Amino acid sequence: MKSLPNILLKRAFQKKQDSILIYFKFNHQLISIIKNSGTFKWSISQYCWHGNFTKENIQLLKDSFKNKATITLDKSIFIAPKQSSSRKKRVISDEKKDIVRSYVSYLKGKRYSESTIRTYFTFIADFVAFFNNHSLESLTNKDVETFIENVFIPRKYSISTHRQFISAIKLFIIFYPHSQIENLALTRPSRSKKLPSVLSKEEVIDILRCTKNLKHRAILAVIYSAGLRISELLNLQLKHIDMDRRQLIIANSKGRKDRNVILAKSVMPLILNYIQTYRPVVFFAEGKPSTKYSAESVRAFLKRSCKAAAISKNVSPHTLRHSYATHLLENGIDLRYIQELLGHSKPETTMIYTHVAKKDLLNIESPLDIALKKLIKTNNGQGNLRLSENY
Repeated sequence: MKSLPNILLKRAFQKKQDSILIYFKFNHQLISIIKNSGTFKWSISQYCWHGNFTKENIQLLKDSFKNKATITLDKSIFIAPKQSSSRKKRVISDEKKDIVRSYVSYLKGKRYSESTIRTYFTFIADFVAFFNNHSLESLTNKDVETFIENVFIPRKYSISTHRQFISAIKLFIIFYPHSQIENLALTRPSRSKKLPSVLSKEEVIDILRCTKNLKHRAILAVIYSAGLRISELLNLQLKHIDMDRRQLIIANSKGRKDRNVILAKSVMPLILNYIQTYRPVVFFAEGKPSTKYSAESVRAFLKRSCKAAAISKNVSPHTLRHSYATHLLENGIDLRYIQELLGHSKPETTMIYTHVAKKDLLNIESPLDIALKKLIKTNNGQGNLRLSENY
C-alpha cells in the first residue's frame, strides 16, 4: 500500500502574526487543496504555506487533508512563540519632525536616489530622536560620537553603514547649519578592505543546473552573464533587452548612469524560453504582472540553489557580479573594459579584482614545490617524492 505524503505543522511569528507554518514536499494534489481553502498563503522567505494560528485553522487542515496526507505536529505547536523584539518607536517633537521632513526635501532637491534618501532619513531621524530632549542647536561632535557608541555599536552596524551615517550628518549640517557640529572634524572610518567572495566557473554552472525553476534560472543566468547589480536586474525592462545585438541597456543605474552590457550567446535561448513561458509585461523579472520582482525572493531561491549544489560559501546575488568580473579578468580582458561593463566610476573600484583573479597567481610556483623538485633532481630522479607518503 502506497504511504501518504507527510505534512509538518509548526508555529511561529510570520509577519508579526502568530502563525501556522505548513511544510510538505512538492505535491500537485496537496497544493491544489491548500489553495482551494482560501485561508493559507505561500511564503517565499520561509518556503512554506502559512496562516493565522487558530484552532479553527488547525481543524480545517485536518479535515482538508483527511485520507490525503499524514499530519505531524511539531513541538512548537504547543508553545506560544515569542515575538522578536522590534526597534522602539521614535519619539520626536513636532518641531524636529518638520526639520527632518525639510531635510528629506533638501535631499530630493539635490537629486539623490530614493535608496539614499531613505537611508539618510533613517539615520537622521534616529539621531534626532536619540537627542529629543536636547535642542538641535546645542548638539556637538561629541554627541555624534555618543550616538555611534550607544546605537551603532550595540546594533553591530558595519563600517560601510557607519560611513553612510557620517555622510548623512555632513549633509544635515549643510542643510541645518545652526548646530555646533563641525563638518571638518567629522571623519569616516577607513573602509574595510575585504576581498570579494568569488565562485569558480564550475560552481556557477552547478548553481544554474540545480535551479530547476525556469524563471529563477533565467534571473541568475542574466545576473552572472551581464554582471548586474541586484537593483539593475529588478529594474530591467523588456524594452531594454536588445536580442538581435545581444545587449542590455542598464538605465539610470548607480550614479544615474546608463550603460550597455553584452549578454552571453548561451543565455539567449534561456531568455526566449522564459519570456515565452511566463510572458512578463513590463519588467524582465516580475512578481505580479507589471510589478517588479523582490530582492528577497532572488536571495531566497539563490540560497536554495547553492544548498542543492552543495556550495558552502556565503553566496548573494552580488557574488555572481564579483564572479563575473573576476572571470573576465582571468580570461585576459583589460581592466578598462571591465570597469565600463560593471559601471564603476573609478578604476580603483575595479582594481580589487586583481587580488582575487587566479590567472597570474597560478603561475607563481611555491617554494615547497621548488624544493621538492630539487630534491628529486639530486636523487637522479629516482622515485617520485610525495608528501602524502609515510617516511
